[in-house]
Amino acid sequence: MTAIMTAAHGEPGAPLTLIERPRPVPGPGEILIEVAAAGLNRADLAQRAGRYPPPPGASDILGLEVSGVVAAAGPGASRFKTGDRVCALLAGGGYASHVVVDEGSVLPVPESIDLVTAACFPEAMMTAWANVFDRAGLKPGETFLCHGATSGIGVMAIQMAKVYGASKIFGTAGSEDKCALARDLGADIAINYRTQDFEQVVKEAGGADVTLDMVGGDYIQKNIGAAKADGRIINIAYQNGMTATVNFGLVLMKRLSLMATTLRARPVPEKSRIRAAVEKDFWPHVASGKIRPVLDTVYSLAEAEVALAHMDKGGHSGKILLKV
Repeated sequence: MTAIMTAAHGEPGAPLTLIERPRPVPGPGEILIEVAAAGLNRADLAQRAGRYPPPPGASDILGLEVSGVVAAAGPGASRFKTGDRVCALLAGGGYASHVVVDEGSVLPVPESIDLVTAACFPEAMMTAWANVFDRAGLKPGETFLCHGATSGIGVMAIQMAKVYGASKIFGTAGSEDKCALARDLGADIAINYRTQDFEQVVKEAGGADVTLDMVGGDYIQKNIGAAKADGRIINIAYQNGMTATVNFGLVLMKRLSLMATTLRARPVPEKSRIRAAVEKDFWPHVASGKIRPVLDTVYSLAEAEVALAHMDKGGHSGKILLKV
């Protein structure tokens, strides 16, 4: 008899409802996770709207990160055993009671971290490492500008830059309460983008060596203006638009690098490399509590539609989770 799982699913543009599907079976190098919680990401909204289809072979169920316990291991998967507490980066399938994932994308959950709360970490930390530290090459002693400072990714990027030794961290956010949270997490200068010109503030404070941006639009030119010589600007999303009028004179004169990346469709070995770096350099700080989760709200899996609406409004800080 085929084992069944529960998932929150709907066709693009349609409301999410609970459905039943055959439980996935782990293949070579994969593990089956019995999900405790799934993290929400803005990419889920894009996929649901039909603008971000899953990569070939990935589940059409939403969800790019989960926490849970290992329920089974496929051939050749040897790191984790049944019952281990884990969290994982996914290409899809997280809004479900069970999901399979290559064990190279999986992290062990420290005893100090609640299993549900652990879903706050994998996508955000791996995205931050892949962009801020790997591609843009933030070094100890350099300055870092993080837009969306209290977003799920922003709260991790700021904390990671702090423990890594950034000399000055700028964070932008949309309210005084969010600016206070950004400072609490490690931002030296928190900028309310509704009342302040972040470009001017950053320039007056010496400029940014590395900028992490998920806004795009008119921020593209302003990031260029706020950058130091030899600065690196990396985009992971374009919430304010993918087009902009840009004066490349400053890019030339400052010797700037403009970059953009996505994580979801990267090959399994590349995700494994990213996971390994996060585990080596930053996971001990998670275990110690130096890097902490920032949890906004926990919904049930049946409330996935409500949870997505909450995220779409944009007023949250940190992670929104679905408890399965």
